[in-house]
Amino acid sequence: MNAAIHLQALGLTEYESKAYTALLALGRAAPARIARQAQIPRPKIYETLERLEARGLATRVQQNPLEYSPLSAREFMDRSRRSFNERIENLERSLARLAPDPAPEAVYPLIGEVAIKSLAENLVENAKKSVHLAGNEPLLDALENQTSRGVQVVRAEVSELPSIAKNGQRAFLVARDGEAAIVAHFGGDREPHGVHTHNPVIVKLVEGYIALAVQNKK
Repeated sequence: MNAAIHLQALGLTEYESKAYTALLALGRAAPARIARQAQIPRPKIYETLERLEARGLATRVQQNPLEYSPLSAREFMDRSRRSFNERIENLERSLARLAPDPAPEAVYPLIGEVAIKSLAENLVENAKKSVHLAGNEPLLDALENQTSRGVQVVRAEVSELPSIAKNGQRAFLVARDGEAAIVAHFGGDREPHGVHTHNPVIVKLVEGYIALAVQNKK
């Protein structure tokens, strides 16, 4: 995927992204040359460059003949990061006002493989210290591979311990950093289902259950 596509994802139009990347390649150029480099229709290049100037991404460095130079890629990236971080912080504050963090003892249902997989991936990707995994689902291989380097992975089957699943169902367990956990079931005559929680007692029980399964397997 080229740079122009990524720039469009940040809010630039197709012509703006093409003109800006062309300017970066040229360093300094007249509108006609920028249009050729960017493959933009010549009648559109002047308004496109004016919009880039309004965004602070291009500057007129000469009036007659007219020439433009770009905001450097480094400065653009630094500015984009600051803007993105500010938007995330504003969104976080707005969402907090709409939906305060749930009580840590709360337990929430999960219905369907997609919901379970999505949350499990989120837990693993945000792990900082440890990830505990248990079960026989192929998904566990993918979760282990997604774990960041330096994060301890404790993985086990649950065949050596009393079952926590009904007959015909398979237990699926994930715990992260002693802070969050998923307890789910696959198979049987029901679609995959389970719960997720930040309840510290349940999270520690899940981690202890997995650690005991590892010990019993030795």
